[in-house]
Formats: sequence, C-alpha cells, structure tokens
Amino acid sequence: MKQSIAQRIRQARTQKELDQAKLAAKLDVATRTVQRWEKGEQVPDSNYLMRIAKVTSVAPHWLLTGDGDMYAKAPSESKIIPLPTGRYKRVELVSLPLLSSVPGGAPSLMFHPDYVEKYITVDDVKDPNAFALEVKGNSMAPRIEDGDIIVVSPKLEPRTGDVCVVRVNDEDTVKRVKIDDQFLHLVPLNLEYEPMVVRKKDVAFVWRVVKVIKDV
Repeated sequence: MKQSIAQRIRQARTQKELDQAKLAAKLDVATRTVQRWEKGEQVPDSNYLMRIAKVTSVAPHWLLTGDGDMYAKAPSESKIIPLPTGRYKRVELVSLPLLSSVPGGAPSLMFHPDYVEKYITVDDVKDPNAFALEVKGNSMAPRIEDGDIIVVSPKLEPRTGDVCVVRVNDEDTVKRVKIDDQFLHLVPLNLEYEPMVVRKKDVAFVWRVVKVIKDV
C-alpha cells in the first residue's frame, strides 16, 4: 500500500535524522505545523513540499506522489558539460530528464515523474530538480505549440504572468497564471480556448516554465 503524504514527510524527516522542531526551524514554521502535516491533519502547499524535499534531500516527485525513488537519480553521464575556454563564452550544458507529456489544451491525466523517457541537453538552468515535458495541444500557441518541449523549474516561486505547469484535482495543464488570494486563474494564450478559475486548495503545485524548445 502506498504511503500517505503525511507518512512520506515523516519518513523524509527521520531519514535525515531531524526531529520535528529542527525541521520546523529550517522551514520557518511552528513545530505544531509539522506535527499536523505528519498526522495528516493538514497538507503543506507546493512551496512547502519543495522546501521539505530540499531540506531532507528527497526527490520532490516522490514526496508529492509516492511514485519513483525516494532519492533522485542522476543520469549516468556527466550532467555538466563544459565548453572550451578562451575566446568563446563559457556556457554550462545540463542534462535534464524528459518526462511524459503535459497538455497544452484541456487538463488531462497527470504526467508520471518517475517515467524518464530520455535526457535532453539545455543551457543555463540552475535548478537541480528541473525537468522537461513535451507539450500536447495548442492552447498556448503561438508561444508554445504542440510538440514543443518545456523546461520546468520546481524551485522558482510562481508569479502572476508566469507560464506554469499546474496540477489541479489530479489533472495537469500548462497555462499562464494569475494568482489571487483564494483562486488561481489559468489563462491560455490561444484565444480559441477559455480561461479557467480554480481554487488554490485544489492545486497540488504550480511550477514555472523557464525555457521553451521549439519543435522545428
């Protein structure tokens, strides 16, 4: 039987040899908040889940879903490929896992973060937990079209106006977001599609898109 998110938070903490007070201090929350998370009385939002994963060194996807390995696996080849120095500008190329697709139309079933189809190489991505997704659909055309690949950075704070991958009610979509106190507006760039408004409490995560690789 798959563990609950409360059990995974507790497991991540104890494996890191932290008591509840120390984890709370690192997250800048009250100890009682951590206790409620581990009892299942409350569920931390996506930002706190990412911070818990970072503090305890576990894979964010495992913490969120219970799928995949508890600790992220690095690709077998070197992740950082330096270019020759000298008269050329030095650029760091990073290998990122390309997971399954995310809908660029109507929300659809969740992508599976433990299913790595292959690795792609990109430049200038600083998030060690970043990954890539192939877009299906044209709700974000012409900026992001069917078949394009997007690079997603879970650690960056989403802001109004950002294009993000959003999981709401166990369905995923990529949209421009507008963030209110209680609601999240999901805005397509293609005028043929209607915007959506969802409650924040129904949203599992909002992760920023930092790069688009066009399908040419």
